[in-house]
Amino acid sequence: MILVLILYLLLAFALFLIPKKVSKYTPVFIALVQLLVFGLFLSFLPDIQNGKTISSLVEWMPRLGLNLEFTLDGLSMVSVLLITFIGFLVFIYANTYMSSYQGTTRFYFYLLLFSASMLGLVLSSNFIQMFIFWELTSILSFLLISFFNENEQARKAAFQSLFVTGLGGLCLLVAIILIGSIVGSYSLTDWIDKAELIKNDGKYLPILLLVLAGVFTKSAQFPFHFWLLGAMQAPTPVSAYLHSATMVKAGIFLLARLYPILGGTQEWINIITPVGAITMLIGAYLAITQIDIKQIFAYTTISALGILVVLFGISTELSIKAAFVFLFVHAFYKASLFMLAGYFVKLTGSRIINSYGGILRKNLLGLIIVAVALLSMAGIPPMFGFIGKELIYEAKFEAPWLSSLLLILGILTNVLMVAVSLLVLFKLYLGEAKFDLGVATKKYKLLLVSPGILAVLSLGLGLFPDTLSGIIEPALSYIYSGEAVIKLKLWHGFNTILLLSALTMLLGIFLFALTYKNKRLIKGWQRMNVRLFSINFNRSFSKGLSSFIKISAKNTHFIQHGYIRYYLTTIIVFSSLLLLFQLYITRGWEINTNFSLQPYYISGVVCIITFSSLISVFSKDGLFTITAMAVTGYGISLIYLYYSAVDLAITQIIVETLMVVMFVLVLRKLPRFIVVSSRATKIRDGIIALTFGLIMAMLALKALNVDIHPSIADFLVENSYTKAHGKNVVNVILVDFRALDTLGEVTVLVIAALGVFTLLNVKKVRK
Repeated sequence: MILVLILYLLLAFALFLIPKKVSKYTPVFIALVQLLVFGLFLSFLPDIQNGKTISSLVEWMPRLGLNLEFTLDGLSMVSVLLITFIGFLVFIYANTYMSSYQGTTRFYFYLLLFSASMLGLVLSSNFIQMFIFWELTSILSFLLISFFNENEQARKAAFQSLFVTGLGGLCLLVAIILIGSIVGSYSLTDWIDKAELIKNDGKYLPILLLVLAGVFTKSAQFPFHFWLLGAMQAPTPVSAYLHSATMVKAGIFLLARLYPILGGTQEWINIITPVGAITMLIGAYLAITQIDIKQIFAYTTISALGILVVLFGISTELSIKAAFVFLFVHAFYKASLFMLAGYFVKLTGSRIINSYGGILRKNLLGLIIVAVALLSMAGIPPMFGFIGKELIYEAKFEAPWLSSLLLILGILTNVLMVAVSLLVLFKLYLGEAKFDLGVATKKYKLLLVSPGILAVLSLGLGLFPDTLSGIIEPALSYIYSGEAVIKLKLWHGFNTILLLSALTMLLGIFLFALTYKNKRLIKGWQRMNVRLFSINFNRSFSKGLSSFIKISAKNTHFIQHGYIRYYLTTIIVFSSLLLLFQLYITRGWEINTNFSLQPYYISGVVCIITFSSLISVFSKDGLFTITAMAVTGYGISLIYLYYSAVDLAITQIIVETLMVVMFVLVLRKLPRFIVVSSRATKIRDGIIALTFGLIMAMLALKALNVDIHPSIADFLVENSYTKAHGKNVVNVILVDFRALDTLGEVTVLVIAALGVFTLLNVKKVRK
């Protein structure tokens, strides 16, 4: 599994090395790699069906519970097969669709890395590692949505998606850390073993809410659904891939992955189910009045994601079974429909469906593919979507929470989906032909290959649905930790579910007949929607962001006012208060240090340092002040030397010498000292300085009496030679034990030196 991810990574960067002569075949080559990986994982299916789990682990920071852990089990197998197979078809489709655009190498680079990130996400069994892949999918989707970056709407949509999903990702990270603190590990197996401990912990509800924030933002649940609509600014291959089998399904996957750990509780059912129900109804309801073909499919995607969330919220074995079936149903018809939308845009140059009149009348192959995909979305037999819909109805009958209400909402949703499907189909077939499509149809005929394959699958799996049982059963076994048997059939006989399906189709056909060509009704419906949904989430997001930026600007102007004295004063005052509070809450300690004036020459050095410090404060002559400061520094180096801190003494002498030289050189260019502070200001600054100095002195005295077990000094002395191979403990601390800290300091010094060098070499511009 690790090797597969490395292969994707190397291949992604190798795209930039492909010669221009053969670069046009790049997506075909990537598609073949995707198909190869699909076949590789499919070869593991018999082992997974036998209950085996294929794992790999690379230790990284085992003490912190951070390792590279990958697991291929029944659940991840479902996602991996969808990611790679749909990815194969998307790259085949993109070969024709993206051929007329510039910068396609960059596009394929992003899309391939996104595919790798999704594989990493679903295969990860360490949750910190999984979170990294989770965020990578958000970042790469941002880059893909904004591919047409000259378009302002694309840039805004990309930022919106990154902001919303990124915010949810931060919530998810907090939840992961909280669970990790309870379990003491971030490994999937440890979390499953201690699932009851997590559920019984007092932090369970906050953890669940934080996890759901990540799930709902990623999978476009109400009220976070609006980012998915803006994401339609992306190139069509992105929409077909991200919004059918990958990006938006990441949240659904996480629900499934965490179900054995967090699922099945009353809180889980009561929170997830209503959110999913609202989302599925709103998505289908708003789809019917849209005229942008990608927006229609975006709203139906939101509805389908709501259905999946409802099914996981219901938390019965039948509902989970229905969820896994519908996962495939939706991936097949939605990827196909998005690709077909891109096909229509290429033929006509427009996304407005009302302008397509009769576009498929002379295109029999296109009509068949569109009809199969749309009928599967509508849930009409013998399509695979019909089987998915029947399972969903059956699952809602068993819902432990308001089953009747859920069933009614489900029927309304499916009635709307039937009407939407028929509206799209008839608008594509009937009406006056407004385009001469002869040349365009031949030019873009290859765009029908991928959706055609998916249409065949939607029909074939509808006729022979049990083909998928062997893939879904291991996933269901992961959820319920036992052997699962699934039998999928097209015909179940005459029963209540069949009656509901027939009622749904009849009501959907009636709604279609009522709205088709009834412009007055549609316009009235749209006006009603404006009133009913008075909150425009896109507009609200933009206004909220603008307000936040304005408030931040005011706060920045107030805090970052440009007066260094106030910056230093603020830092010193707050540091003094925090240190004083620490000294207060740890009071009760005794000073065991014996004060003595001997040796007298050291006491004399201290007196000289004190006197020099006072002179530097009150002196009005620049050179005299620098000299006094130098005496202070050299005096401190003598104290270091007396107490055998030779390294510190040498460092102090070098620093003081450099500082004196630099001050003297700069002083020649500066004016004489001037009075910049009033008497009251000087008194205030003096009090602050003396207070801070007194607190630091008390802190130093306290530090001498703190007994640390075990002592860090003993550890460093014992291990500096054996582990770091250094006899000088101070050097070992700087180079080995504090290597990153030292690297940071060196970096700062190098940057400062480069800045000084640049300033010194700036040539004066002659006027």
